[in-house]
Amino acid sequence: MWFWLALGSAVFAALTSILAKIGIEGVGSHLATAIRTMVVVIMAWGMVFLTNQQGGLKEISTKSWIFLILSGMATGASWLCYYRALQIGDASKVVPVDKLSVVITLALAFVFLHEEFTVKSLLGCLLIGAGTLLMVL
Repeated sequence: MWFWLALGSAVFAALTSILAKIGIEGVGSHLATAIRTMVVVIMAWGMVFLTNQQGGLKEISTKSWIFLILSGMATGASWLCYYRALQIGDASKVVPVDKLSVVITLALAFVFLHEEFTVKSLLGCLLIGAGTLLMVL
């Protein structure tokens, strides 16, 4: 099931890039990010109430609050950078660089989460990096 959800994420992320590139024309990147964020907030809280998970708020640990807030801050910073890059660059070049997040995530997961980093992982990282360079240069 996780694979299909991850694939859905990739498809929606691809749509996000194309729709954003069209929609950001003539709109400030920060304003565009704020509009996108409002839609995401409405959708996310809608799902919380639709699935009746709002009662779980009081059960969240301090550690989880801290890391979820930090994750939200990282997401916000990522979106601000992404929308500005998309506004001034070609989507076909911005998106591959943005997807270097895969390589960075693998490295961070190895260092901080102690996840396994195999020869296969290293080869994948090198191929993603090489592919990104080929697409950008």
